[in-house]
Amino acid sequence: MNKPKPDVATATSAVVNNPSSPESVADAGTAERRCGWIAIVGRPNVGKSTLLNALVGQKVSITSNKAQTTRHRIHGVRTVGATQFVFIDTPGFQTRHTAPLNRTLNRTVQGVLSDVDVVLFVVEAGRFGLDDAKVLSLLAAGGADATPPVVLIANKLDAVHRRAEIAPWLKSMQERHPFAEYVPLSARRKTDAQRLLGIIEPYLPQQPWFYDEEALTDRSERFLASELIREKLFRLMGDELPYTSTVVIDKFEEEGRLKRIAASIVVERDAHKGMVIGEKGAMLKRIGSEARQELETLMGGKVFLELWVKVRTGWADDEEHLRSYGYE
Repeated sequence: MNKPKPDVATATSAVVNNPSSPESVADAGTAERRCGWIAIVGRPNVGKSTLLNALVGQKVSITSNKAQTTRHRIHGVRTVGATQFVFIDTPGFQTRHTAPLNRTLNRTVQGVLSDVDVVLFVVEAGRFGLDDAKVLSLLAAGGADATPPVVLIANKLDAVHRRAEIAPWLKSMQERHPFAEYVPLSARRKTDAQRLLGIIEPYLPQQPWFYDEEALTDRSERFLASELIREKLFRLMGDELPYTSTVVIDKFEEEGRLKRIAASIVVERDAHKGMVIGEKGAMLKRIGSEARQELETLMGGKVFLELWVKVRTGWADDEEHLRSYGYE
């Protein structure tokens, strides 16, 4: 499957230092190169973004315990020897709500599946529920000839107390779909991520790389800034704040190694605004402080960060607002 080279003009300079790669079968300068698209799909909260970050070797997608943390299609790039892996992190497929935001996220998932070389279908090891089944039905919708190879990723293996139960569970999964591979792992273990790269490699076509060898993501520093702020918002607020809250970058200016960033946290109600600001501004200050520290580490320089909280009632139900906030 030879696909056109994606637009890499927005490839971020924030994450150009590729971490040390595991050993590969050949040197990129002498062997014929491989490159391909790998979609990471699954229901919300199965660890897709954690897996992406482990496979890339650096954080390019935010994580939290809140469902639907990932809202955008994010490319994570890992080049190992002669092979370049381009992973596509997708939002968790939403089966229970039909609001415009959820429909937009689901379209993102469905739009990826028809144009990739491999699909990583992520579930929790030892578990398979109705939401998982609905995602799996998407993978089989086009028929065996139209569907790329699907690798079953049984994630969170470290949380399984009785490993003997995994074998019969894997057998039951074989009856659900003709998976190309079955890979129990923990996305938090570096060795598991390296092992998975070796499993995926033979499924990628021989063709030129899509990105420079050092690239780790297709997203800009501006986008990463908004995502990291949103991650801190979700992590610190927990279930108190509806997941429809979002972050918009109002200003992103560079002065040498200093970056001046102004961002708005968008919520739907005045009550939510008060929660985000907190008593005497304590919560907003904490969100800003933790986001700034991580941004400075990511971008390799000083960051001056200003945060504001704005109320936009019903933004998540408005298609025009969704587009203006960058939702595909």
